[in-house]
Amino acid sequence: MKKIILTAAIILGLGLSTGYSQNKPISKTKKTEKMENKQKVVSLLKAIETGASEPVSYINPNKYIQHNLGVADGLAGFGALLQALPPNSAKVNTIRAFQDGDFVFTHTDYNFFGPKIGFDIFRFEDGKIVEHWDNLQEKPAKPNPSGHTMIDGVTEIKDLDKTEVNKKLVKSFVEDILVNGRMEKLAGYFNGDNYIQHNPNIPDKLSGLGAALESLGKQGIFLKYDKIHKVLGEGNFVLIVSEGHFGKDYNAFYDLFRVENGKIAEHWDVIELIPSKDNWKNNNGKF
Repeated sequence: MKKIILTAAIILGLGLSTGYSQNKPISKTKKTEKMENKQKVVSLLKAIETGASEPVSYINPNKYIQHNLGVADGLAGFGALLQALPPNSAKVNTIRAFQDGDFVFTHTDYNFFGPKIGFDIFRFEDGKIVEHWDNLQEKPAKPNPSGHTMIDGVTEIKDLDKTEVNKKLVKSFVEDILVNGRMEKLAGYFNGDNYIQHNPNIPDKLSGLGAALESLGKQGIFLKYDKIHKVLGEGNFVLIVSEGHFGKDYNAFYDLFRVENGKIAEHWDVIELIPSKDNWKNNNGKF
């Protein structure tokens, strides 16, 4: 950890800074910039745990825009956050990594001030990271009603030729169902009752989702998405970044969907409360 902080300090002249551990790790020799950027991100995240110094060089030291509202802007802000971590406490296991143009987004099992599941998005310019968004949620102690965790499930990326079609499908689902509440369209997005759910509180199957939403409604707790901010995808995976209400809370919603044969087949999500503006440590906004 000291190595990474020291290296960032040298890069900045003032401040500080900061894998993809699937069964088949990404090779260090890449044929495409796409894979290279994925590996940069995975290595950078892993450096939070290991203290490796080289991944700091993947960040543009003159331009690092931070959207985590609990962290000050730039490398110095993130370095200060790392310094606050209890020694040797950080663990980083990135399960999924994707790229869409200049964006790389990841799905990670963290111990970062406690066990958490997170999505991170990084934007690249000229091969360097220049911007970061994330969403973090406390990791549940137990699996959901169907025995799934927030991070397990399919990892294989395929159907690269269908990326844009799948992005359009998933965006339409979120707009129709979660933004506009057009529940009569719900069944059309799924293959019958087949649906694998990783939300900690909702069971598998489309009928399980419907029952959970109905139960919340009876308790006066409603889920309402107000605005979609990003739609990112690679092949059969699509990430939607939105803001809206869950009950009385105003939240950031990161929803990852897996599409199979033109239908939504699997879902992971992370929900994070958006703090009041007087508690923000940067002025870049959550989105």
